[in-house]
Amino acid sequence: MQKITSAILPQTIRIRPNTSFKGTYGKAVLVGGNQQFGGAIIMATLGAVYAGTGLTTTLTDPINFASVHNWVPEAMTADYQQQQSQLIKTAKVVAIGPGLGVSDQALHILKAILAMITADQILILDGSALTLIANHQLALPTATIVLTPHQIEWERLSGLQVSQQTTTKNRIAFQQILGSQSGYLVLKSHRTCVYTPTDCYENTVGTPAQATGGMGDTLVGIITGFLAQFTDVQNALLSAVYTHSAIAEQLATTQYVVLPHQISAALPTFMKQHEQKLSL
Repeated sequence: MQKITSAILPQTIRIRPNTSFKGTYGKAVLVGGNQQFGGAIIMATLGAVYAGTGLTTTLTDPINFASVHNWVPEAMTADYQQQQSQLIKTAKVVAIGPGLGVSDQALHILKAILAMITADQILILDGSALTLIANHQLALPTATIVLTPHQIEWERLSGLQVSQQTTTKNRIAFQQILGSQSGYLVLKSHRTCVYTPTDCYENTVGTPAQATGGMGDTLVGIITGFLAQFTDVQNALLSAVYTHSAIAEQLATTQYVVLPHQISAALPTFMKQHEQKLSL
């Protein structure tokens, strides 16, 4: 098993060219946030925007529009109950799940999104989306797939109890889920592990101060932002996982608990500190 360290960051976070514009840094769509769990999609949106996504659109229940605009005025919103094929098809990255819920309506939304995904896109599946896929045995579309379960969600998907979730068994189960295509598994725990098509990487940072609601939603947002703007999928994914926990560790030196939105707020400074020293 490989280790994820700060060495990955300058390999990923590039200096922004003077001639770049918002289109250079990718379009992302995040889907989730029902009437009860609007905070989840807001935290994911914060992570995506503060991580540097060029254009971020949040598809959510209309009840959340005002809150999204209040927290993240840089993001656009649209009703996830309406046909949004144009928004989905023009996105480089689509992330679905934070706060989506497991209702019949949520299942309908998830099925509609899965049907729109194309092979050249990156699809991140998190939270409620993973539960729905497990419960209804939904097929995954052909795309670059990123699954971000915690251990209990992974148990539902893989059939592996937490005590059985070894590196070897996780990889076998993940490949069975993917079928013939390749993808990435971010298995969240106190030492999150990232499974790539060829290896497994363990995060070396993290703190108990992260043990609070919304931490995973923020991670999904950061992953979305990194994948939207950086070209190497594996490096972007590893860097996002490391960045999320490294910022939390820094904040935890003076805080008993780290709130997810504080990690997002610290992203621009952290990324500037760790960008490539020379333009490539």
